[in-house]
Amino acid sequence: MFDKLEAVVLRHAELTRLLSDPAVIAQRAQFQKYAKECADLSDLVATYQRYTKIAAELDENKLLLDEKDPEMRAMAREEAARLTVEKDALAEKLKLLLLPKDPNDDRNILLEIRGGAGGEEAALFAGDLFRMYGRYAERRRWKVEVLSMSEAAAGGLKEVVAQIAGDKVYSALKYESGVHRVQRVPTTEAQGRIHTSTATVAVLPEADELDLRIDEKDLEIKVSRSGGPGGQSVNTTDSAVQILHVPSGIQIRCTTEKSQHKNKAQAMRILRAKLLEIEEEKRASAERDARRGMVGSGDRSEKIRTYNFPQDRFTDHRIGLTKHNLPGILDGELDPIIEALRTSFQAEALKGAS
Repeated sequence: MFDKLEAVVLRHAELTRLLSDPAVIAQRAQFQKYAKECADLSDLVATYQRYTKIAAELDENKLLLDEKDPEMRAMAREEAARLTVEKDALAEKLKLLLLPKDPNDDRNILLEIRGGAGGEEAALFAGDLFRMYGRYAERRRWKVEVLSMSEAAAGGLKEVVAQIAGDKVYSALKYESGVHRVQRVPTTEAQGRIHTSTATVAVLPEADELDLRIDEKDLEIKVSRSGGPGGQSVNTTDSAVQILHVPSGIQIRCTTEKSQHKNKAQAMRILRAKLLEIEEEKRASAERDARRGMVGSGDRSEKIRTYNFPQDRFTDHRIGLTKHNLPGILDGELDPIIEALRTSFQAEALKGAS
């Protein structure tokens, strides 16, 4: 571990020097690349420097343990105990910081929510989940932009795709993918019986045009007039866009904008994210298999959560987490849940690395 850390310190020093080099400053793309790498290493370097300082202080403190003065020896023992606790905590933090970083952590995401089993109640629950993530995004000062939405006739959402942009969005929400289950009494239930419904959530790191190129020859694009719930017209122009990516079979339809060009651009954003997900699957299957063993696969076919309204109980089945604050959670109070998932993943990753 310490050989790695010394190499990181040297690299950080080299990057610091490069960032003050006029030749590098003149090349904006190169400068930004070095600046990001330097920033990513800063916490690790600062933690290691603190660790080495504490280790040196511990060595110096050992000399005081041989003092003839009993009071000095007692003070030295207290200081040694304090320094040892801090040193051990720093060592654990260093192990975490040395874990391989998810290359998608800094990306924006496309959030895709669909009503599952349960008919009208599933659509209402999908709407509740979308509001939950929207409120969480507000708390984090992220921007939410709806790219595609299909509303259910009785309320709620059949499906919605939205971009969430901000600082480390994928890092925070990447564990949300999967089947979310709700247990509650629907407003239409006259006998007070509890119904179980589901909605699926997918969190896709957003891809840009540099990540992958899509050949126009592989696309079949159709335009039509948009329609809303009940068949009413949203607009009277051929603005709705449907794109079929022939090689993968992925089909995207966007109707939220009144402009055909804007709907096409949004459909392409969704398509790029889905194709990037496929590429990530191919490149990192071994890593993702390891992650499945740690905190569940996050696969959309796997039930990851239950929201039980009669008992005011929230359960994340992957890590056995239970909380009793459903109104707060559905209002976007997700930080404790996300932090618990991250901690569990990191702990399992450390086991795998040891």
